[in-house]
Amino acid sequence: MKVYYDRDVKTDVLDGKTIAVIGYGIQGSAQALCMKDSGFNVIVGARKGGSSWKAARKDGMTVFEIEEAARRGDIVCMLTPDMTHREVYEKHVRRHMKKGKTLYFSHGLSIVYGLVKPPKDVDVIMVAPKGPGKKLREAYKRGRGLPAIFAINQDASGSAKETALALSKAIGLTRAGVFEATFEQETFCDLFGEQAVLCGGTTELVKAGFETLVEDGFPPEMAYFEVLYELKLIVDLIEEGGLEYMWERISETARHGGRTKGTIVVDEKTKKRMKKILREIKNGKFAREWLAEYEEGMPTLKRMKKVESRHEIERIGKEIRRKFNLAI
Repeated sequence: MKVYYDRDVKTDVLDGKTIAVIGYGIQGSAQALCMKDSGFNVIVGARKGGSSWKAARKDGMTVFEIEEAARRGDIVCMLTPDMTHREVYEKHVRRHMKKGKTLYFSHGLSIVYGLVKPPKDVDVIMVAPKGPGKKLREAYKRGRGLPAIFAINQDASGSAKETALALSKAIGLTRAGVFEATFEQETFCDLFGEQAVLCGGTTELVKAGFETLVEDGFPPEMAYFEVLYELKLIVDLIEEGGLEYMWERISETARHGGRTKGTIVVDEKTKKRMKKILREIKNGKFAREWLAEYEEGMPTLKRMKKVESRHEIERIGKEIRRKFNLAI
């Protein structure tokens, strides 16, 4: 794997170009502000009078309605939520994707699953920071950056890779390092990580641990500290130096118990279920399910949110954060 850093990348390919960031949410605002602070000509496309429009204006960005931003942009960055891409692209962007332009994404879902079908005479690229927009912006302002993946789906101009790397540098990502993958690799890995480990798997593991202790009579406050609060402390160690680094920095008792009992919780059956999740990501089943959910007004997500927000771990968490002056 070749990793590209600041010293490896020139930004000449962006000279004289207008970068149109469509959407000014968590990722769009962070990227737009970083590129602007790096000295590039950035405009924002948003719904006139909406919250994103107002936020971008407040931040000193030049703002246009989405269609006008797409018309003006040499590089059009699709940074609205994934499930809106098809509608936004068809209504406001597609007619303005002329020969020589670049269509940019930070996640490959819309291209991989065919939600957006660009013309053959434009470059289609992706730069995917490995972290949320808030962390991206914080790192940039500290003179640092997040690692990232870049990918090329179409290279009509012959310089799509140079453009992707230049934009990576403009966002501050080459300070940390970026590497090349494919749209499919980024999409499949990202969705799997979210569902099986980072978001889905972790929250269910935490809840199961909490419920196990509380149902056995332990105070919910103690259960909260043991299975939720201390999780970040362990993850910080893993991020800092890896799994073995973490094992060497906890007690011998925790080390023995964790190494010998972890595989009882996460075993081969768990991996089989993970493989099923990955299959459904790769064959498009998850994407079809998610788009249908969105088009129906997200009834499943709303129902799950209502149920989960009533879980005892949420009530106890609020109380503990208040009593112990912890971050909200």
